[in-house]
Formats: sequence, structure tokens, C-alpha cells
Amino acid sequence: MNQTSLEILEFNEIKRMLESFTLSTLGRNLAAQIAPETDAMIIDNRLNETLEARRLLDKGSGVPLSSLNGIEKIMERLDKTSALQPEELWTLRDMLTGAARMIRYMSERIMIAPTVAAYASSMFDLSDLVSEIERCILDNRVDDKASSELSRIRKRMAIVEDRIESKLNSILHSPAYKDILQEAVVSIRGGSYVIPIKREHKRSMDGAVLDVSSSGSTVFVEPSAIRALKSELDLLKAEEEKEVFKILSYLTGMAESYKKEILINIQTMAHYDFVFAKAKLANSMQAVRPMINLDHRIVIREGRHPLLGQKAVPLNFAIGEDYRALVITGPNTGGKTVVLKTVGLFSIMAQSGLHVPAAEGTELGIFTDVLADIGDGQSIQQSLSTFSSHIRNIIGILECAGPDTLVIMDELGTGTDPAEGMGLAVAVMERLYTKGCIMICTTHYSEIKEFARITPGFKNGCMLFDVKTLLPLYRLSIGIPGESNAFLISLRLGMDPQIIQRAHYITYKEHKPYERPVVTTEENKPQPLMNEDIIRTHETNKAQTQRRLEARKKAEKQRIESPYKVGDSVFITSMNRTGIVCEPENAKGEIGVMVMKKRLMVSKKRIRPFIDGKDLYPEDYDLDIVLESKEDRKKKHLMQKRHVEGLTLEHRKG
Repeated sequence: MNQTSLEILEFNEIKRMLESFTLSTLGRNLAAQIAPETDAMIIDNRLNETLEARRLLDKGSGVPLSSLNGIEKIMERLDKTSALQPEELWTLRDMLTGAARMIRYMSERIMIAPTVAAYASSMFDLSDLVSEIERCILDNRVDDKASSELSRIRKRMAIVEDRIESKLNSILHSPAYKDILQEAVVSIRGGSYVIPIKREHKRSMDGAVLDVSSSGSTVFVEPSAIRALKSELDLLKAEEEKEVFKILSYLTGMAESYKKEILINIQTMAHYDFVFAKAKLANSMQAVRPMINLDHRIVIREGRHPLLGQKAVPLNFAIGEDYRALVITGPNTGGKTVVLKTVGLFSIMAQSGLHVPAAEGTELGIFTDVLADIGDGQSIQQSLSTFSSHIRNIIGILECAGPDTLVIMDELGTGTDPAEGMGLAVAVMERLYTKGCIMICTTHYSEIKEFARITPGFKNGCMLFDVKTLLPLYRLSIGIPGESNAFLISLRLGMDPQIIQRAHYITYKEHKPYERPVVTTEENKPQPLMNEDIIRTHETNKAQTQRRLEARKKAEKQRIESPYKVGDSVFITSMNRTGIVCEPENAKGEIGVMVMKKRLMVSKKRIRPFIDGKDLYPEDYDLDIVLESKEDRKKKHLMQKRHVEGLTLEHRKG
């Protein structure tokens, strides 16, 4: 949908709320990319997955979601480095462990959430890779037990280090060196063990001077007595480094061999993060799953604007059944704009797979576009007046409106001469109505209220106002027009009664003429009036919807025209075996074939006819006898009779 309407209706705020419920960067990215859909099947699926995720959260058992922190960079490095670091391998292990937990968790909840649980069936339990990482890595370091060679090297290193320590201790505690030592300690300089010697005695100890203190009073000497041991230790460290690299390379190579499976696990875990964020958002709003219809009918029961929460006065609203156009009147600050934004935002949220904060029975139509003009849209930079900014949007709306669009316009015709503004508003509404759209407008013009009263397909509505307290009630009443109550509100806010009396006289006794404003640029050229964003996005969405319909028709046609039927015996050329067709051809050109009691999806290019099904089995033969195991047939027969707690039927795949 066009970005103008999404911004006007504050859908970006809903997206930010959704992002706050995600645990991972990848999940947050999916939340940021959420957008309204126009395909009813996709919308229903997304709403159902949100509903199922809420069911799982309501069960109280913790969903094993993973933060996935750092996993993207690791996957980027996987093809660019010969060896991942131990901490990177351990992060990979954490992700794979989380994926395995998610697989087990979802397998136990297939009956509660079949759609959401099915996503886990595409994941892989890479327990062999996890076991190898756990065997080789301990505390973000390659463990001694990772290989026998590494164990031997490190044992030898420990022995050499003990000998060096012993030699150094004997020097420190030797009476011969007592007077030349600056301090009886061993330190390390440049990776070598050194002893601090007073500068004037630097020749009193056999060894190499490796460093001097900042004051120059101390020199650091590596004793000759440990030089040979130090050389041996350096050699062992080089061997250790080589062996560690070999082990890390082995683990990295093993991970690379599973790269496709790891990526699928990451993507699925990120999607789970996104789906459960939708569920958490719905729970926080006390939302419901709206019903979806293709008749462009909207019925909202006890709806609350998502950004107002429990402070919002519940909205009951209906359109699209007996009338397609609603004109709402009422005082300023009475809640008219909130009604418009609630209806528009609910439609966008539902088409994005999000539940809406309303009561059961709420129903929303599917629209290719929601076209909105709310607010004055003034821009100092573009020098647009209130009126011209409205007109720019309205021209775009008139261009794009059709039977599958929802049009929302606030204060139609305002910002110019009242008489001309009223005439323009009526003409615009008439044109929009002929285009077949669902239309909701607000106005203060009494003439428009009368137009809506006498015109078929239009309905008046008003925001209720308490004339005793002079306070708006923020409730919508459909069927009767309302008054703006401008004088009463002004009086309540403290305006001088004499001014209000004068305003009343001016309003009803005489008309002051106004010239229609002409907006031009600095070069005295007419300012472009059309909001091109609305038209451009509308055309893109329309083309995408058409392509999707054509692709679906093509896929259905391919499925119908497939020469292979369930029960046919076919020959699989790539396997040099025969099998029985158990699933019809899908949109990818794959056919389900039962081979040696396993179900495989095989490209139709690798299949040749063998024996037609009607030549293999009698008429009305139950193919479940061939395609299902005896145990599964018993389960299916039992499930058809009654519900059996804990009984599950698995669909096996090869």
C-alpha cells in the first residue's frame, strides 16, 4: 500500500511496537518489513499463525526462542575463513541446540498449533555437529581432549613449564644471587621469563638482557639456565597452535557441509521470533483475530485505537452492507479523526496478519489500497496551503479509487470558501461513489449532511456530545447527523459571549465572499497537485496482485493437466525403480511417489508412465491400503469415529 496512507494512519508506530517484542535482530528485521497483503489465503494464514502462537503462549510453557546474536556474522565468515574461532563455534552450537529444542517443542504441539508447528518440520537436528563442537570446545577454548596429539603436546608443555618454574625458583632463592636481585619475582617480557636485576650487577648473571625499566635502574634478564627449556616450550607452542588450527578447520569444514541446513534453521528461528512477537503484541492489546471477507464489509465491535489502548472509548462501526459511504459529523476534538484512523489502521493491521484490539465478531474486508487524507499536510518548504495539500491527496485518491479500495477523508472541503468547499466535497463524494469504493468522510457542512440523508448508498453518523456538560462523549452513532457545536465549545473554553453572539449573527445572517486561493511556485508556475506516491504504489500493488492471480491460475492449470493420478505406477529414471503416485503434481512440477514405503517428491521430468492405476486396482479400491501403513489406517479409522486424547497421525516424508 502507498506509504502516504501508512504514515497518516501511524502504521509505523505499530511496527515499532511489534519490533519491541522480538528477541533477535533477524526477527526485528522481519517485524520492520511487515506490510499489508491483498491475497486472502496469505492473510488468513498469517492471522491463523498469530492465533496459534497466542495459544502456545497461553499454555504457559516457555517457547524455546533464541536471540541469534552474532549468528549472521558467523554465517558470513563461514565461506571466507578456513577456521572459525572457538567462541564463534560455540555460538553456532547454541543456535543449533535452540533449533533442536524448538523441533522437539513443536512436535509435541502439532495438535494445538498445526500451522506454526509445521514450520519446525523444515528444520534440521544437527546433533552430530553439536556433539563434535561440544567435544572439542570447552570454555571458548579448544579442549585438550579434542585430539590425542593436542593432549600430548599440552602435557609436554606443562612438564616444560614446571621445569622452567623450578629453575627460576632455584635462582630466586639462591644465596649467590640474593644481593643482585632488584626483586625476588619472575615476570614476562616479550613472551620470555625474566628476572629483575640491579643495573650495576647485570653482568653477574649469565643470560640475555631483554628489557630495561623506565628509570633505568633495573634490567630484565632471561637466565641462560632456562634458555633451552624456553626454546623447547616455544616449539611446543607452535605445534599446539598448528594442532588447534587443524581442529578448528575440521569443525569449520563440518559446519560448511551443513550450511544450507544451518541457514534454514536460522531463518525458521527468526520467523518464529517474528510470529511470537505478533502474538505478544496481540496479547498486550487484548486483541482478537478478525474475520476476513471478500465483500469489502467492515464490522468493528468494541474497537480501541491501538495507540490509545484502554484509554480509548470503544468504537462500534459498520459499513459495506446496506451502504458504502458514511459521513460523520460532530464537534472538533470529538473523536472523528480517531474513528477514521481506527478503521483504516484496523484494515492495514489485519491485512498484515496482526490481530486488532476489539471484541469477537469484528470483521474486515480486504482492500488493494487504503487511501487516506487526514491532517492538513502543510509544508513550509513546499509552500503548500492547507487546502492545496488536501487537493493533492484527493486528486490521487480519485485516480486510484475503485471497488477494492477503502477511502478515508477528514474534513472534506475545508480550507477554502465554505460554499465552494461544500460543493467540491459533494462532487468528490459523488465521483468516488460511482467508482464503487468504501468511503468514510468527516465534515462540518450541514449541506453535506443533507446530501448524505437523501442519497441512496450514503449514511449519516455523528460523534455524540453532552449538551449539559458541553463535553464530547467520543462515541459514534450511525444513522443520524450531528452538529459541530462550535459556539457551545467556544463558550465553554472561555471566549467572550459577545464575540460568540456576533459570530452567530455573521454565520446565519450574511455571507462574506472569498476568492479561491491560487497556489504557484516562485517561478509563477502551477504547483503540481497530484500525490504521485499514492498512484505509483497503487499501480505497483495492482500489478503484483494480477501477477499473483495469473501464477495461481497457471499452477492450478498445471495441476489439472498432469497426466499422473494418485494410484498410478510410475518409473523413476534417476532411481531406476518403480513407485506408486501418492500426491498429485504441485506448482513446482513435483509429484509425490511412494517408493519402498517412503514418500518422495520427484520432478515430473524424472518420471515415466509404467502402469495406469485403473489397470492395477479394481474400481472404488481404497488406495489407503497401498499408501498408508496398517497402523496409520487403524488410527485414521479411529479418528473418524471419535476424538482420542494423545493419538497422533504422522505424515512420513522421505
